[in-house]
Amino acid sequence: MPSPGELNLDREKFLARYWQRQPLLIPNAIENFSVPLSKHQLAGLALEEEVESRIIECRDNTWTLQHGPFQNKDYQRDTPWTLLVQAVDHYIPEVAQLRKLVDFIPQWRVDDVMVSYAVDAGSVGPHYDNYDVFLLQGEGERLWKLGQFCDRDTPLQPHDDLRILSLFECEQEYLLSTGDILYVPPGVAHWGIAQGECTTFSIGFRAPRVNDMVSRFADQLLEQLDPDQFYHDAMQTPASRAGEIRPRDLERAMAQLQGALDQASGNHWFGELVTEPRYENLSDDDDLAEAREILATGATVVSLSPRAKLAWQQESDGILVFANGSSMLFPVSVMPALVCLCEHWRLAAQDLAAAQGDPASADLLDYLLEGGCIYVE
Repeated sequence: MPSPGELNLDREKFLARYWQRQPLLIPNAIENFSVPLSKHQLAGLALEEEVESRIIECRDNTWTLQHGPFQNKDYQRDTPWTLLVQAVDHYIPEVAQLRKLVDFIPQWRVDDVMVSYAVDAGSVGPHYDNYDVFLLQGEGERLWKLGQFCDRDTPLQPHDDLRILSLFECEQEYLLSTGDILYVPPGVAHWGIAQGECTTFSIGFRAPRVNDMVSRFADQLLEQLDPDQFYHDAMQTPASRAGEIRPRDLERAMAQLQGALDQASGNHWFGELVTEPRYENLSDDDDLAEAREILATGATVVSLSPRAKLAWQQESDGILVFANGSSMLFPVSVMPALVCLCEHWRLAAQDLAAAQGDPASADLLDYLLEGGCIYVE
C-alpha cells in the first residue's frame, strides 16, 4: 500500500510548542497529496448499514442532525449540508495509511479517520472537541475559523444531539487547500465552512476520561484486595461528642485507603482501556479456523487489520500485549514480530518465517488472530 507521503513538520518543535497547547496551520503539509477517497466513494460508504454516518445542515438558522445509513435521495437538499462518516480508515486501506502521517505520536492515542464532504457553505457549526485532531484538506477548499478556549461551562445552543456554541469569538482564519493541515488541540473552538464542494480528512485522537481510568484502576485493585480486610482503629481515644466523625477517624481511613492503593500490582488496566475498540469486531468461528489453517500451512503475509487497536508495554517478566481491549503476557522473544507489525502493519517473507519459527511469536500471532487484530494471506 503506497504511503501518503512525508509530513512537512518539525516533529520535536510541534510536540514542544503546539501539541495540546495551541493550533497550528501546516501549509502544503503533504506535497502533491493524492486524495485517497472521492466524494462519490464517501457517499456510497454512507449507504452501508454497518457504517456510522451523519448529515448536518442548517436551515433558517436551525441546526439539524440525521443519522445514516442514507439513501441517494438524502443527498438532494436545498440548504448547505455536510456528510460525516466515522472510521473510514476501517474500510478503505488508503485512508488508513493517513494515520502514518502522525506516527510520531503513540499509536494507542489514535482513534480513527473521519471523512466529511460538504456542499458550498456546508458546515457543522461552531463547536469544540475534547480530543486532538489533524484536519487534512482533501478535495476543494474549506475556510476554518478558530476561536476561544472552551470547557464544560461554555454556553451551548439548545440541542439534544449537537454541541453548537452559543457564542463564537473568531480569533484566526485559515483557508485550507488540498494537502494543507490544521492541527486543533482539545477545547479550541473551531468552525469550518466549505468554499464550494470539499472533503476533509480528520485524524482524531482518543484520550481516556480520568473517571474511566480511576474506575479501571479501582476494578483491578478490588480484584486483588482481601474482602475480609476491614477498617481498624486500635489505640482509640474516648469520644467526647456523640455522633461525631473526628478528624483522627478520617486520617485513619485515608491512611488505610492509601495502604490499599499501595498494594496494587499489575498495569494491564490502562492498556486494556485505551485499546478497547469503539466498534465491535464480529468474529466467525469458521473464518478463524480457516485463517489458522492458512497460518499453519502456507501463509505468505500477515497484515494488521485497519480496525486493530494494538499496543504493548515492557514488564519485568516479559512483554504485555494489548489487543482490542484484552491483554496477555509473552516472552521477550516476541519483540521483533510485534514491533514489525506495529511499525509496518505486516509480516512477510523472512519476518514471518522468523515469527513462525519462534514458539512464543507463533502464540502471539494466534492470539492476535483470535482477537481480530490480524488477517492472513
